[in-house]
Amino acid sequence: MKPSAIVILNYNGEEMLKTFLPSVCMHSIYDVWLIDNASTDGSINFLNTHYPQVQQIKLDENFGYAGGYNSGLAEIKDQYDYYILLNSDVEVTSDWDLNLINWMQANPEYAALQPKILSWKEKDTFDYAGAGGGFLDAYGYPYCRGRIWDTVEKDSGKYNDTIDVDWASGACMVVNAQVFHQLSGFDADFFAHMEEIDLCWRMRTSGWKIGYNGSAEVYHLGGATLDRASPKKMYLNIRNSLSMIYKNETCFRFFRIFLVKSLLEHLAAVSFVCQGKKEFSMAVLNAYRDFKLKKNSIGKFQPSLDGREVVRRQGKLILVFWNWKVLGKKNFDQL
Repeated sequence: MKPSAIVILNYNGEEMLKTFLPSVCMHSIYDVWLIDNASTDGSINFLNTHYPQVQQIKLDENFGYAGGYNSGLAEIKDQYDYYILLNSDVEVTSDWDLNLINWMQANPEYAALQPKILSWKEKDTFDYAGAGGGFLDAYGYPYCRGRIWDTVEKDSGKYNDTIDVDWASGACMVVNAQVFHQLSGFDADFFAHMEEIDLCWRMRTSGWKIGYNGSAEVYHLGGATLDRASPKKMYLNIRNSLSMIYKNETCFRFFRIFLVKSLLEHLAAVSFVCQGKKEFSMAVLNAYRDFKLKKNSIGKFQPSLDGREVVRRQGKLILVFWNWKVLGKKNFDQL
């Protein structure tokens, strides 16, 4: 068993690889793998020509983020203790992978870990995806230190610490390989978006901790697969969030959360119509429709604790949207 593999998922990302792969190969000490989701561009030819040291796993169709990683990591199962799952649009820094893996090895009670994630375009600003560590509010809405809804903070160094979090960002996350496979990896039905939060929730319910280590930092472009403001992303986020909460909460808590989320998100759908953004309104309605159609086939998660205790949620039991939109609390330390 080797300590770790850096695993990049790719779909038609030739330009991303040209921009970001040089830093990965320059600053990383562990094996680099690329899982290709049946790309139709020149990604593979580019790798073969310029980066033959990057090992490849070629899938026969686009399984999305969740299914792509599940299928690809199954090919290298039992070869590594840890996987570092890295988006193709991430620039890394010196010793980033060594720092993360050394910390995981020293803290075996953790199943996942993320570094500090900054914006590639504005490197003094936190990135939307993960920022300074991810949390869930009382109604399952994700937020981060350094990013609440669409408000992002400048990096002042105050999140250079190490803390427990609710979830680690899929843009760059270390996972314990054995735990990943024991929990059947990501939920492939999600395709993309929220799957890392669901996995981390299941890890915590199974007695594992999730960490953030601000001593390692990376820079994320973001929006390389789906634009953050696209109707498709909104659809996936809402549908997958409902599925995640249904799987991981009790029936009583899910019903209470569903009432609040449904009210807020259907009001948002009405607002989109008033703004002339009917495609966003339809994304909300379609997400609820499709969740209701598949709800009966979603199994409740049943953890195997093996003597461990459930790791409770770290996030504050508040409604982040209310604090952000109504009370005007834009930064994490105001919550």
